Amino acid sequence: MTRKKDTPPEEDDREKQERVIHTRVSERLEQELKDRASALGVSVSNLVRNVLDNAFDLVEDIVADSARVASSASSGWRAVKGSRPPEPTVIGWQELVMNINAVCTRCNAILPRGAHAAIAIVSGSGDRPIVCASCLEEIKHGEPDPETERRKR
Repeated sequence: MTRKKDTPPEEDDREKQERVIHTRVSERLEQELKDRASALGVSVSNLVRNVLDNAFDLVEDIVADSARVASSASSGWRAVKGSRPPEPTVIGWQELVMNINAVCTRCNAILPRGAHAAIAIVSGSGDRPIVCASCLEEIKHGEPDPETERRKR
């Protein structure tokens, strides 16, 4: 095999492995990709490549973490069929850095390990919702929770 003298072997190997994938996306997604790439100072291609490189591992970690949480939660109590425990009252929010992967209970954003988020301080027992930094900012500014608004209708 012949390679350029000034090209390190690892770059030559990477060039052999890379492939081009074409896909159609909505105008909204295209604009969001361009905006995010611009904000990060990278090309859209690099942004998409990095997202795809990390997506599968992240989803696998979230599934494993969720299964572990569900297993420990279900062993603690058994709900009576058809009954729901009352929703706890959120007293406040404690900001944190995620140690495990989670999903924002307000917008369903993926919260990878190391992400900034907040966990609810609740009265009594029950679920302690976790929200992403964006949703926490909305809460701070009094914007209503879309899920709560939907349930009111």
